[in-house]
Amino acid sequence: MGFPAFLRSGSDREVYSPGLLADIQGVAKQREALVSHEASAAAQFLSRDSLAIRLRGAMMNGLQTLPQWRNTFGKPTGALLGFMNAVYPIAKVAGLFPATWIGDRYGRKKVLYIGFALLPIGAALQGASQNTPMFIVARFLIGFATSFLAQPSPILVTELAYPTHRARATALYNTCFYLGAVLAAWSTFGTFRLQSSWSWRIPSLLQQAIPAFQSAFIFWVPESPRWLMANKKEEEARRILTKYQAGGDENSPLVEFELSEISQALEMEKASEHSPSYVELVRTGPNRHRTALAFLIAFFTQWNGCSVLSYYLTLVLNTIGITEPAQQTLINGMLQIFNWIVAVCGGALLVDRVGRRSLFLIGTSGMLLSYIAWTALNAQFAKTHDQRLGTAVLVFIFIYYFFYDVSWTPLPIAYTAEIFPYTLRGRGMTTNFVGTYLGLVSGQFLNPIAMEDMGWRYYIVFCAILFVMVVAIYLWVPETKGRTLEEIAEIFDGPRSHLTAGAADENRTRLSTKTAEVELREDIATRG
Repeated sequence: MGFPAFLRSGSDREVYSPGLLADIQGVAKQREALVSHEASAAAQFLSRDSLAIRLRGAMMNGLQTLPQWRNTFGKPTGALLGFMNAVYPIAKVAGLFPATWIGDRYGRKKVLYIGFALLPIGAALQGASQNTPMFIVARFLIGFATSFLAQPSPILVTELAYPTHRARATALYNTCFYLGAVLAAWSTFGTFRLQSSWSWRIPSLLQQAIPAFQSAFIFWVPESPRWLMANKKEEEARRILTKYQAGGDENSPLVEFELSEISQALEMEKASEHSPSYVELVRTGPNRHRTALAFLIAFFTQWNGCSVLSYYLTLVLNTIGITEPAQQTLINGMLQIFNWIVAVCGGALLVDRVGRRSLFLIGTSGMLLSYIAWTALNAQFAKTHDQRLGTAVLVFIFIYYFFYDVSWTPLPIAYTAEIFPYTLRGRGMTTNFVGTYLGLVSGQFLNPIAMEDMGWRYYIVFCAILFVMVVAIYLWVPETKGRTLEEIAEIFDGPRSHLTAGAADENRTRLSTKTAEVELREDIATRG
């Protein structure tokens, strides 16, 4: 029985065991459809967390287009505007470390409960803000609460998703950011005509809607099987894997394979000389490689030019002569819809076909070329004020986002979540989020100051950064396509690093025997 192309890595080496292949490629297609539905439903429910997160992050972009918001808070510019934006990711950094500790100690779901409890308080405070300090405190509380959704959700998606759907599920998780941006953009478009503070209070209060819906159903989402195994709850882990990845088949070789690999990986990691800690992230060469990738990919997600558009689109549009609130809110709304469609239909669904490394290279190269064209056109507009040049800049903004959406929207979370072993995955994701939030803090604070002082010349900085990023990706980002979570460790740590050779051979031999029995029963049933 040959392996289809999408089950192979970049080389021709077969990376799935025969037992795993039986459930994925076998004749029981109806069972796989049921399994896919169960696992995908849980994963995509968790993806709504990214929707809620992005709704709060993108809210400031829409609010800045509203004259009533600017008037209420004294028309903030420069450093004050930067701080009003930056306080949100600052709070997210503050919340990450307690969120990680609670998740590792008490389970991933417990962290979500805390986030859902705190978010409505922050949203209500923002909607009721009477002055700038009150608004800043509200944004801090929202950011702190959001970290309790951002930290565990992609880990749960990664650990619950059906094996061949894992990359797509985690990639789709991040694309839901744009659904939040769509809601933020169109809620401000719908209220900008109101001649009162309700034009910005209504969108602020709407931030409570998504977590209110999710909190009613969060109890349905299962706990991470890997966390359960690490905390000696094997039967519960078996029950969850059987339901979500085997369609209720208690004899599934896939479940046996996953339980065995998780168990042996945990044993190997616990037998290590050093217990899991943040120090372990940099103790060995392979872990330093993982940690550097997690941090730098996340940091440059915010310093590849997108943060100027994501949080200061109003300032960018002002530089090309588009200054009317109606035009700005409409462009913002259309851009977010475009981003979501491209991210879902492009990057998230191509991640297993094209591969992570290739998407990173294609996307970043396209972003670089788009930024160069955008910068040159903006420079000419500054001299001539020819509106046709301004329109051309707007076109290249959409082209830039096309390449961003197929690569840097789905990949940073998905890639980071799969390159760390279980015992470091929570801390690895924290490293990723710290990189993201440090990039956000620095970018959101510096961007309005630089835009005010340098205008279009500031874009040259991002052209240089994007060039360096293309070179760095080519040299240091390995491909992980077509491998299980445990097998990805081999890329960084060497062959069979997560299992002893004898245990691996014994496991695969046992599963091959079980697979043959399953296929024989299915063949008899089919002919029967």
